[in-house]
Amino acid sequence: ELRDLASKHPNLVLVKLDVANPSAITDAAKIVEGKLNGMGLNLLINNAGIYTPSSSLETADTEDMIRTYKTNAVGPMLMAQAFLPLLKKAAQASTEKGLSCSKAAIINISSIMGSIEKTPESFFKPVISYRCSKAALNMLTKCQALTYGKAGILCVALHPGWVKTDMGSQEADLTVDTSVRGLLSVLPTLSEKHSGTLLNWEGKAIPW
Repeated sequence: ELRDLASKHPNLVLVKLDVANPSAITDAAKIVEGKLNGMGLNLLINNAGIYTPSSSLETADTEDMIRTYKTNAVGPMLMAQAFLPLLKKAAQASTEKGLSCSKAAIINISSIMGSIEKTPESFFKPVISYRCSKAALNMLTKCQALTYGKAGILCVALHPGWVKTDMGSQEADLTVDTSVRGLLSVLPTLSEKHSGTLLNWEGKAIPW
């Protein structure tokens, strides 16, 4: 489907990337840099995520935890490191004041399941490894905001909702279209006041 879309839109470039593989991240950053022809990168969205539905306090093991962390928390950290020079370049070239997605931004696709305060509401699905990895991703986003904000880069975590995907299953509340349209409407509204926060697909704050 992606290849079909790219064939119809010449401005869409597909780059092979496995966020669990550090060398693949480095290679992807080099390819993107070449495609940008000296320009900076305005927006990095870390969307890759994995989920073990059966992960409970009884069944979660070392392999499950490490595999999930590697993709859901370590991957976004390494992605930001690799693409940071390009994001900084975009921020420096921008004439906009403050922080925004059109200037330079890192958007981490997180989850309400990473919210410690909200856990009791959804604990009918324990998914321990996923919850812990998303809580780690939320902390990463806050740390990135405090660090990269000084370079003019906005860092925000977004919860797309419970979406009808392979991961979310058909039990989920939202269609892909509803979630994506919501996220796309939130992105242009983000500013420095949202830096380091966790918001849902409607732009509403979720407690840590």
